[in-house]
Parts: sequence; C-alpha cells; structure tokens
Amino acid sequence: MADTIFALSSGAPPAAIAVIRISGPSAAAVLQGLAGHLPKPRRARLALLKDPRNGMPLDRTLILWFPGPATATGEDLAEIHCHGGRAVVAGIQDALKSFSGLRLAAPGEFTRRAFAHGRMDLNEVEGLADLLAAETQQQRRAALLMSEGHFSRRLEAWQTRLLDLSAMVEAVLDFSDEDDVPEAGAEELVASGARQLATEVRSVLAAPSAERLRDGIRVVLAGPPNAGKSTLLNALVGRDAAIVSEVAGTTRDRIEVPAALGGTAFLFTDTAGLRGSTSDAIEMIGMDRARAALESADIILWLGDSAELPRPDAILVAAQCDRRGVAQGLPISAVTGEGMAELISTLLERAAALLPGESEYALHERQRRGVLSLSEHLSSAAASGDFLIVAEELRHARAAIDRLTGRASTEHMLDRLFAGFCIGK
Repeated sequence: MADTIFALSSGAPPAAIAVIRISGPSAAAVLQGLAGHLPKPRRARLALLKDPRNGMPLDRTLILWFPGPATATGEDLAEIHCHGGRAVVAGIQDALKSFSGLRLAAPGEFTRRAFAHGRMDLNEVEGLADLLAAETQQQRRAALLMSEGHFSRRLEAWQTRLLDLSAMVEAVLDFSDEDDVPEAGAEELVASGARQLATEVRSVLAAPSAERLRDGIRVVLAGPPNAGKSTLLNALVGRDAAIVSEVAGTTRDRIEVPAALGGTAFLFTDTAGLRGSTSDAIEMIGMDRARAALESADIILWLGDSAELPRPDAILVAAQCDRRGVAQGLPISAVTGEGMAELISTLLERAAALLPGESEYALHERQRRGVLSLSEHLSSAAASGDFLIVAEELRHARAAIDRLTGRASTEHMLDRLFAGFCIGK
C-alpha cells in the first residue's frame, strides 16, 4: 500500500475537538509540511498548522507522530487534534488534499490496513465493527471481547495443538523407518488428541449468536383477534407503534419494533389475530405471516387460551386484566401498568439465557460455519485409521482456522466487510 490516506476519525463537526488521522509512507512528510516539525514519537505537542500553499495559519492544534510498524494500522501514522468547527476541519482537510500522493480514505480503509499488516485478524475486525454499532451494554461487552482478541487467542491455541498432531502424522508417514519416530501408539495418540480437540471446538458452538445480540431478542406477541396484543406492544416499547382499535382484525401484517429494556436489545413483533378460519384473503395472509413469526421467535408472549399455546416455553399472558379480570397466565394491564414490571423482568430473565454473559463473546454466522467445519474435520481425523486420510483431514482443519482468522479470505468477502465501516476507521 504505497499511497498515504487521511480522514476525519472523530464525529461530524461541529464539536469541541476533531481528530484527523494520516496513515502511510508519507505521513511524516505531510505532518511536517503542515506543522513545520515532527514531534517526538508518541508525544503530543502543540503546533500551529499552516497551509503549505500560502503559509496562512489554519489552527493551533495538538499533533502526534507514531512511526510504524507498531501503530494501529501497521504503518507510519500521524494524528491532528484540532478545534472541531466546520470551517477549521474543512480548512485542514483542504490543505491535506494539496499534498501529492495523499488522498481521502475509503470507508474502513484504516482498519483494512491494520488487517493487511497483521495488526488485527478477521475476528477482531468483526468485533470492532460490532463495537462501533453497539447500542446496548451487552452488545458493547461482547464486541469488546471479540475485538480484543479473546476468540482469536483460542484459535491460536487450537492451531498449536493441531500443528502438533499434524507433525506427528507427517513424521510417521515420512520417517517411519527412523528410530526416533515413535510409530507404536502414534495412531491412538493422534485419534485421542483429535477427539479431545473436536469436543472442545464443538463446545464453542454453544456461544450465543452475534446476530441475535445485534438485532435483538425476537419477541412475538400472538393470540386471537382483540386479545390486546397491539396495546401491550405499545406499552412495552413506550410509544404508539401499532394501531389500537376495538375493531377485530385491525392488525393485518407483522409490525416489528426494536426497543431496549434493561440494557438488552429486543425486537418486538405484533401479529395478526389467529382464529380457526376466515373468508378474508388478506386476513388469511396475515395469519400465515403470524405463524411464520412464531416459528422464528426467541420468546413468545401468548395472549390466548392456555390450551392453545404454540409451544411449551411460550409465556402465557392474561392481558386486559383491568377489564376482563384475572385469568390463567401472568395478569397484565397495559393501561394501568399492572403486571408490566413482572413481564419485563421475565423477558430479561429469558433473554439472559440467550445472550452472552459479561465475560463471553458471541459468534457471527461466518464464525459458526468455520467452527463447525473445523469440528467436522477433526472428528473425521479421529475416526479414520488411515494416516493418509488423517493427514488430509488435519490439513482441512488447518485451512478452516485460516479462514476463521482471515488468512485465507476472499477479496470479495473482505470488500463487503470493510465497506460497512465509516470513513476514518
């Protein structure tokens, strides 16, 4: 990467302070061209920046200089901490554009350079993306663990054990006539090692889904028409998201509303009322979509007869208890607020079992597929008595780890991942 890039890395102005980053081989020359000198490495220094085209002052700033490769991007890196007014930021950026070989960074390009120079692996990049998008404390905690390399270090440990097994197999295949190669018992050692590693790898698949953590726990409100589903939805999300009417069948389609309760992200879904039959074609489509929502729900709030629970773990809600009196289930009145605290507590308790704890990370679908592939190849290696097949399965297992870390990723996949970052990150 011969070119040098720059971008505003802080929030959009106006702000108290703005941070502009410069990364690449010309970072030192650019910073010196603006400030007239380079500060000592990793020491902030006050400097008056001047436009190199006419010598006019731009702003009095703090500048920092980080010589590579021990930097965030793995390259020479400079930072300008200036006042965050629009005109100040625009003036400095305009001056930067005048330097030859310096260009505005593409979205995610700083992070992509960090990945290319080995400062981050693919899992840490995905964790950083989740951290930037985090809206709840649970999302933040899980993303921070991933971005700081907790999963990556586990992969490294697996890789080391896998290489030991592979070395043992290759030694038997290539040097079985040598006295110092222990062929006797090697088959059982390799099989046992592969089985143990496969078991450990499979246990990681029990980690919560990052998609569920990001999108929210899917809570579906279902039941017969006029059961109070829309009123309850509005009470849970704290606004009038669904139309409420005395007319049966007001809700014809799924209404999805994201909301955070107790620091946990939820996606609440109001559905069309379910009943035995209808001659209304549109209502029939609505009921079909309601049943589809029930199939994909993490938690179901059932506002109907206890004998018709859609699945055993559904939460039975006795809605409209202020009008209908106490019935089977958790008595709730979205109007008076009765039972709402208990319902929210129940939802948070259920959600806690589906989300990572304070010291756990969550896995994306890409990571889950990679871990599953690794587990399958290890299991195949453990089950085979032919060392040629074992060697091939272990090679596939090593390739699965390379895909997980990004060492064997396709450019198309990387383009899609980094395009999701903001400019300046």
